[in-house]
Amino acid sequence: MRTWITSLRPFDAPAMRSWLERTTDLREAERFIRLYHAENPSVGGLYARLRDVTRDVARTGTYTHTFEELEFGARVAWRNSSRCIGRLYWRSLRVRDRRQVSTAEGVALECVDHLREATGDGKIRPTVTVLQPDTPALPGPRILNDQLVRYAGHRVRGGQVVGDPKNAELTDMAKALGWRGGTGGRFDVLPVIIQAAFGDPLLCNLPGDAVLEVPLVHPEYPWFADLGLRWHAVPAISDMCLEIGGICYPCAPFNGWYMGTEIGARNLADTNRYDQLAVVAERLGLDTSTERSLWRDHALVELNVAVLHSFEQAGVTMTDHHTESRRFLTHLAKEEKAGRVCPADWSWIVPPLSGSATPVFHRYYDTSVLTPAFAHHR
Repeated sequence: MRTWITSLRPFDAPAMRSWLERTTDLREAERFIRLYHAENPSVGGLYARLRDVTRDVARTGTYTHTFEELEFGARVAWRNSSRCIGRLYWRSLRVRDRRQVSTAEGVALECVDHLREATGDGKIRPTVTVLQPDTPALPGPRILNDQLVRYAGHRVRGGQVVGDPKNAELTDMAKALGWRGGTGGRFDVLPVIIQAAFGDPLLCNLPGDAVLEVPLVHPEYPWFADLGLRWHAVPAISDMCLEIGGICYPCAPFNGWYMGTEIGARNLADTNRYDQLAVVAERLGLDTSTERSLWRDHALVELNVAVLHSFEQAGVTMTDHHTESRRFLTHLAKEEKAGRVCPADWSWIVPPLSGSATPVFHRYYDTSVLTPAFAHHR
């Protein structure tokens, strides 16, 4: 299917000027090169590589990673992601080197290809697409959406939002830039808004074959299908900078696969998102007049059962929070055995459902901030 791209407003000149004097931090570059060679001793030539990097930074203000350095840096950035519970498979991250792509049109096409390749036939593949980096003379392209696939939040009269309230502001922006608003329903896929260094931003509508969605059903309650709930298969983060050795790749969308609670206990359950607990509780016939009936807890479990069942039935990769908690402790043990620090944010690592019933709940974690890293733009 065709990817539709619409030209929009011009680039922010003051933001452009802020990058003109940016120079790569040579200390960060050296730290990364030494890390790369320490963990890949067969590569050899450490001091020659350090001389080349120092020379390039002195001449141009930056340097260029080899593909092997880029691949290693992206994988270690995942390994260092303190908020991610699914890091056991960090070495399997597939790196798509698209650093030659700088135009908004090119980024749009790569976003679509990323989703297609990461999704496959439902067996989700951890993937990162790395596009042109920031340089002292020119900022790289950026994606304004926080994920490549997001559902719109349409504002209607009375201050209500149809769809995902989290994305109401992004939806307003897309409409102001020319998006017609889809169907106006609860699960309209938003276009991707892309800003390159020069020229107008682009509004890219994702073609249907690039967005795999899973309708949600319950293994025991046929009425659940009548709720009309669904969710997309690939959580592709798109608004974070991949920082490697002092170089920022501001456009580097990456994905793993979903853990069920991300959808069932947060996206569909949070009161500032789809807020479905009361709806499910009513269909279950629960007593919602008192908190002591634990109706929220009961509804939350059944919502998560539906998510896990539906993804499994559709043949789409997904993990549950109990399994992933055990896997994380396996990852932690491997990192400690390798003599490495494994940073973790307890508030993100502990699942939002039955936290104390998982092994990750009952311990503390190192909170160091390491690089390479996926970080929000400064």
